[in-house]
Amino acid sequence: MAENMKIEKIVFAGGCFWCTEAVFRELQGVVSVMPGYAGGNTKDPTYEEVCSGTTGHAEVIEIGYDSSVISLHDLLTVFFATHNPTTLNRQGNDVGTQYRSAIFYNTEKQREEAELFIKDLDMEGEKVVTELKPLGDFYPAEDYHREYYRKNSDAPYCQIIINPKLKKLRDHFKELLNK
Repeated sequence: MAENMKIEKIVFAGGCFWCTEAVFRELQGVVSVMPGYAGGNTKDPTYEEVCSGTTGHAEVIEIGYDSSVISLHDLLTVFFATHNPTTLNRQGNDVGTQYRSAIFYNTEKQREEAELFIKDLDMEGEKVVTELKPLGDFYPAEDYHREYYRKNSDAPYCQIIINPKLKKLRDHFKELLNK
């Protein structure tokens, strides 16, 4: 990485991590996206355990981003535009606490900015149910979940669920996309 990069990390939960990973991989300034699990109480959870809804963990992505290229505000804008932050423990047909909307922050500055962003969204309409919590432990997902969309873009789930999210991203956030 170049010496002048200002790498920061934040963790988002916005439903299925295959979807959120595919979206954030397309943004300029995003240097890494790792699907995983956070927000729960089970140490080293497996995908099957998280899917059971008993671990307290959500499917998340850890985003490494160069804050000199893309702002946290831009990341939050894309995050809130590409999932429904007003449905509790649900994104589309994915239901359960593992699919909740959440932001797990690493710094007080991230917390403050996310809190203000959510407050502004609340004033615009429906109540935002996105959790805002400090990041505790982050557990990377199993290898087969990483870059799922890139490896499986022809799969029905990708075609039906992920492609519309990517279309929305490409239509509304052209200025933020990788060149």
